Amino acid sequence: MSGHSKWSTIKRKKGAADAKRGQLFSRLNKEIMLAARTGGGDPDHNVRLRGAIAAARAVNMPKDNITRAVKKGTGELEGGIIEEIVYEGYGPGGVAVMVETISDNKNRTTADVRHSFAKHGGNLGANGCVSWMFDRRGLFTFNRAGLDFAKLEEVAIEAGALDIQEDVETVDVISSPEDFETLREAFTAAGFEPVEAEISQIPQTMIKLEGKEAQSMLKLMDAMEELDDVQHVWANFDISAEEMEASS
Repeated sequence: MSGHSKWSTIKRKKGAADAKRGQLFSRLNKEIMLAARTGGGDPDHNVRLRGAIAAARAVNMPKDNITRAVKKGTGELEGGIIEEIVYEGYGPGGVAVMVETISDNKNRTTADVRHSFAKHGGNLGANGCVSWMFDRRGLFTFNRAGLDFAKLEEVAIEAGALDIQEDVETVDVISSPEDFETLREAFTAAGFEPVEAEISQIPQTMIKLEGKEAQSMLKLMDAMEELDDVQHVWANFDISAEEMEASS
């Protein structure tokens, strides 16, 4: 967990995570459409849609864009047919990698993901080859600076958090997927604003990487996250913050 958490923190510092506003809106648009298609257009009765809309509002996505995405998902407006595809594979040093995509062209997306793996010392694997190494969990990340940790811990425990992990700059709160929205609402009510909140794949064990393998792994992560169809990338690497900082 710690390696990937450090990766996310450094990306935020450098503005590299979803730096392109248009790309971010595109990803959120697809997530809203898929959530509405699979669970209906009423966020009060569709947890995934409620979370997607909350994420869109957090980055000031226009209300009209959100409404159109919901209507495309429910079929009220014409829109492309999209599907969720999860790819699994290996990065440098045998790191397990999971890539979550939403695509309107599976052949294109598969080719793009396969190429990114191959270009950066990894390989695309079969379904199920690494997913057993991850646990599906709700994940909330908070900046530690100025954080009332005792109060956060109290709110998290009362709302059903499974674990709280501290790092030098961040605090991660982990929940079951079923309790994710309960914790989100509890944090909001208590005045806590996470820098990230998502249903994540958390690795059970980590692989320490250094030197060329570490740099190749970071390039692989960047390449995957640059693909338009990719929503999330998870991996069980542990690379020092100093090495990550030096990779830019």
